Amino acid sequence: MLDVTRPRRSAGTIVESWLRDFAHAARRLRRAPGFALVIILTLGLAIGANAAIFSVIDKVLLNPLAFPDADELVTIRASFPEGSDLPGEWGPGLEFYAQYKEHAKGLADLGVFRAAQTTVRSGDNVERLFMTQASSSLFSTLRIQPVAGRLPNDDDGANTALISYGLWSSWFGRDTAVLGSTLEVSGQPRTVIGVMPANFRFPSDQMSVWIAGRIGDRIAPGNFGFNLVGRLAKNAKLEGLAAELAPIAQRLPEVYGGSPGYQRTMAQHRPVVRSLEATIVGDVKRPLWVIGGTVAVILLIACANVANLLIVRAESRRRDLAVRLALGAARSSLIRAQMSEALLLGLVGGLVGVLVAWAGVPVLVQAAPEGIPRLDTVGIDGAVLVFTIALSVFAACLFGLLPALRFSTPDAAGSIRETTRTVTGRDHFLRDTLVVVQTGAALVLLVGSGLLVKSFRELNRVDPGYETSDILTFQMAPDPRAHALRDGPTYAAFHYDFMDRLGRLPGVTSVGLVQELPLDEGAGTTRIVTEQTVGSGRVPPLMRMTHAGGAYFQTMGIRLLQGRDFERNDVPTGSADAIVSEAAARQLWPDEDPLGKQVRLASDTAGWLTVIGVVEDVKLADFRQRNADPIVYLPLVGRTAQSWAVGTPVYVVKSARAEIMGPEVRALVRDVTPSAPVYRMFTMAGLAARSYAQLSFTMLTLAIAAALALILGAVGLYAVLSYVVSQRTREIGIRMALGAEVGMLRRMVVMQGGRVALIGVAIGVGVSLVATRVLESLLFGVGKLDVATFVSMSAVMLAVAMLASYLPARRASEVDPVRALRAE
Repeated sequence: MLDVTRPRRSAGTIVESWLRDFAHAARRLRRAPGFALVIILTLGLAIGANAAIFSVIDKVLLNPLAFPDADELVTIRASFPEGSDLPGEWGPGLEFYAQYKEHAKGLADLGVFRAAQTTVRSGDNVERLFMTQASSSLFSTLRIQPVAGRLPNDDDGANTALISYGLWSSWFGRDTAVLGSTLEVSGQPRTVIGVMPANFRFPSDQMSVWIAGRIGDRIAPGNFGFNLVGRLAKNAKLEGLAAELAPIAQRLPEVYGGSPGYQRTMAQHRPVVRSLEATIVGDVKRPLWVIGGTVAVILLIACANVANLLIVRAESRRRDLAVRLALGAARSSLIRAQMSEALLLGLVGGLVGVLVAWAGVPVLVQAAPEGIPRLDTVGIDGAVLVFTIALSVFAACLFGLLPALRFSTPDAAGSIRETTRTVTGRDHFLRDTLVVVQTGAALVLLVGSGLLVKSFRELNRVDPGYETSDILTFQMAPDPRAHALRDGPTYAAFHYDFMDRLGRLPGVTSVGLVQELPLDEGAGTTRIVTEQTVGSGRVPPLMRMTHAGGAYFQTMGIRLLQGRDFERNDVPTGSADAIVSEAAARQLWPDEDPLGKQVRLASDTAGWLTVIGVVEDVKLADFRQRNADPIVYLPLVGRTAQSWAVGTPVYVVKSARAEIMGPEVRALVRDVTPSAPVYRMFTMAGLAARSYAQLSFTMLTLAIAAALALILGAVGLYAVLSYVVSQRTREIGIRMALGAEVGMLRRMVVMQGGRVALIGVAIGVGVSLVATRVLESLLFGVGKLDVATFVSMSAVMLAVAMLASYLPARRASEVDPVRALRAE
């Protein structure tokens, strides 16, 4: 019997077939350089944008932690319900750390830390750096080892320090002789015992010094604000750990005592356990995934565009495909021939995409808002290259497989006698479907960018309670020994003398200072005691507190509503005055005149302060705040010289030259106190821009993507209609010969494009109703279903589609009927 089964092809034969098809595809593309260039550039931009965003997502979201077994690390916070004495989430106190570490079986290890900025000195080097005060168990919890020296232990006390790899490099030239040397931190000598690895950036990228040792020997219950990082025990889960910690926290008043208010507060406590990864990534996760989804939509639109171009190219090759089928070519060989062309275009487009990403990543990192972890590690590495290659192949399959399958069948290829003008209704449907996809996807991006633009506009209209223009801010840290600064009056006298010199700089109209600045460090939190809360058993309310002096309120444009400001004459003798914000006055003395009322800090037993003024509310942390924080402003000097000493306040300088005054201010500081570091120099306008940088960055990225999608969608519609017009030249010629009007022909073509665009818009609106939910956390002053935005963006999409349809329609109306018929 005759064996008619097809012989099996070896792997070598298959590779040879693909290589031969790739060579043929390259020759075909060389004969159509314009066609190839348009596709390669389109794919290069789309793939490059995706590769650039992936480089950020990979480092920030997919691999944000450089610790062994990082998935076991958790953070623990304390949560209290609204209406309680301590509403919201807070960092726990040291009593939580001590009891959790001793009794929680779900924790293999637990560390505690608190971070702040401080002045660090070593020889001629002096700088304001970020420091972490931590328990020695923090490092065992993170399972991190130094690159030089050793880690601290409980016996070291608080006299040792670890330094970052960056500080080791910049200050000490990576010399191991630094081990055992003395580093002055916050005015105290510390012995350097270790250097941390270059990739150790905990708890933030800016950290330079770690002071570690025993923490928790002296516990004052209710002193919240610490940070707990734990490592889960084997088989422990987040939810189970939270349930185990709750009863331990409930027993804290039994172990440590505390006031009746503390006991009542702890009865309302609920532990919150999150993965360390989720805590570090924080609010940047949603915007980055939004941007990632945006560029993915751009790639989809680009692939639809390229697929339409390949369909047109395949239709022009119907005769060639018919000949190959007639000669016995297998369908698989036709598919392979067309896919080799698509893969070649995709890979070359991917190569261009790598170049686009290489150029775009630095721009993206520069434009990104502050607070994104590990942003300085973002770059084009092996993972990005693998992603780009995979994406290029995926894109080639996405835009190449559909035309290849469609035009590899005998009914699609037609017969040898048929010309390339034979276009089926199925082919029209396929092209129109791709245009619908492009139009709908472009509208989704348009609606999203429209909502963000509207949010940005609303955010810019917010009145924060202070001015942001023409104000320079900075801090310096004078050496107390060099200026004999020992108590409140001497510190205050130094600050006022320096403000006098600042006020004499050209163009300066007023100068003030504050301990913590709005939009930067905000303000500290403390419990404010009033005469009404004494002996009542009530927990004193928790409020923001800061120190102010000079012409702070005038410089910042914060209106004084009642009473008077602090006076400089109080500096030598001390002051028993306080100023409160409107919100603080309403909360402390509802329906009463606050002037003359008595307040004091719960931690200060020196005596009462009298309210001498009321100022308007300000938004401390963010322009998005619904309600202003109640604030109590204290003077630079308290009732006694030892009450407090404000060492490194923020100076605020009002001047039309604020943007260019930096060098003059630094020179003045060098003249007054040469060893003092100048740091955190900003303009208030810059801080304001930083406060909505996340929104503006996402908005700008989405707006650029929407504009690109709009252009690609218009180009796709234009290409389809242009091809339709070229295919209907004979029909149009006959219509014109029979007296058809130019306007009618134009309307016919425009309406054809308009119908396709209208379907795309309708689908795009439906998808947008769902997709815009992911933007909800980024929006401000506008709903995710804002009707005006949906209508206006749909109108823009339709208008652009009509313009793209009009150009081929105009060309159709200019067809010469005689030439058209003669060509047939």
